This record gives sequence, structure tokens and C-alpha cells, in this order.
Amino acid sequence: MTARMVRTGHGPAHPISGGRPTAGPEGVTRSRGRGTSRVSGALAGAAALLTLAYGAGVGVAAQEPAPAAPGGHGAHDSHGGHGGHGAHGASAADLSRADDVAGAGGSSWMRAAGVFSPPGSFVPSDALTYDTRLVPAGARIEVTEFTDPSGTRVGTRLRGLTSGRAYGMHVHTSPCGADPAAAGPHYQHRPSATADPVNEVWLDFRTDEDGDGRAEAVQDWNFREGGARSVIIHDRQGGAGERAACFTVPFGPDDRA
Repeated sequence: MTARMVRTGHGPAHPISGGRPTAGPEGVTRSRGRGTSRVSGALAGAAALLTLAYGAGVGVAAQEPAPAAPGGHGAHDSHGGHGGHGAHGASAADLSRADDVAGAGGSSWMRAAGVFSPPGSFVPSDALTYDTRLVPAGARIEVTEFTDPSGTRVGTRLRGLTSGRAYGMHVHTSPCGADPAAAGPHYQHRPSATADPVNEVWLDFRTDEDGDGRAEAVQDWNFREGGARSVIIHDRQGGAGERAACFTVPFGPDDRA
């Protein structure tokens, strides 16, 4: 297997679906098979919380067409993705999921989005910033995952970070916590003493003049159930670096049922 890192220019298209991002900054959507969606009760409560925090107009995309199947290996880094930073000063994230009505062996698509806040903030969030100089409170993140038997495609979009800066980003094994170490080590397809972008999911990116960035990684394997539960933003690119922020993401098969 080989890995490749490619930088591309600006563009409004979503790195996974090819469509424009939805208006709502927060939420998680998972669809499988033919895209049938079922929104959980947790979504409604979180949406109400967001309405209080941000005012009217906050929404969550509960149904969108699935992106194309994975078609290669490695990671792609791009900077750009304009669209504004939106409201600041509050932070939240919520979770919903729609299951595959066709049964096992199909494809699945998940979208998670959140707004960063420091641990212990008044409005709880699954997106935590440990270094507000690099990831300010109110910065936003979206993570998407498309999985089928041929492999996995993971993409991310970020808004409101420090402008013109390189960041590292990897999928980690555990949910975020107040302690940056709570997310555990990098997720690895096969146990290894070394870090590399073929055996792991690397989403290194560089922000543009607005502090926005995006990246995408494609692998020919799938996440183990419950094995990948967050992304960590690091202060530098490559296989290591200080943990600047964390976002809890429900990668892989739905093991919450």
C-alpha cells in the first residue's frame, strides 16, 4: 500500500459529498444503504440547546445524498473552504444516526459537526479546545465518513482557526476528555510501534487567510467497531505534536444499539 499527500486550491465543495455545506454548524448524521435517515431523540434536545445558545436559524442536516465510494489510499490536504465563521461565544455538539435498512454488507455515511469550547464550559460540547491560541473557542469542525466494503473515506472541514498555519490531525481511539490524553493513541488498522498515514488516518491541513481548512484521507480498510472515537488537532503536522483540540466522533459501525 502507498500513501499520498496532495495540496489543492480553494473551493466551496464539500471534500466528501461534493456538495455545499449545510447552514447548521452542529450535528451528526449517519446514513446507510440507500440513504434512509432516522433522527434520534438526542438530536432534538441538542437542537433546542443550540437554539438557546445561538438563536433561531441553527439547523442539522438529517438527510443528504451519500458520497462516492472510496477509490484509493492515503491523505489529501487542502486549504480553503470559505463560508464565514458564524456565532461565537457558545459551544455545543449533538448526535443522530440513521441505520441501514438493507442489512449488513452495505455502505454507511456519517457527518459530525461541532463548535469548540474549553473543557468545563457552561454549554457542554464534544469539541474541546486545549489551546485557544491555536483553536479559539467558537471555532467549528465538521467530520464526515463514508464506508463500504472497499474501504473508508474520512474528510474534515474547519473554520475560525489561526490563519495561515499548518496543523496535524489524526483519528484517535477514545472519546475526548478534559485531559488531552483521554483520547488515547492514534487509531491503527494493524498494531504497530510506528505512526504512518497508511496504517492510520491522517488529516493534516493548512488554514487559509480566514483560518479555514480542510483535508481528506482514503484507506482500503474499515474501522473496527468501537475502535475509533475522536479526532485530535495537533500543533504541527506529521505523526506527533502537542494536542491543541479534540472532537468526539462516532466512527465505524454503529455499536450504540
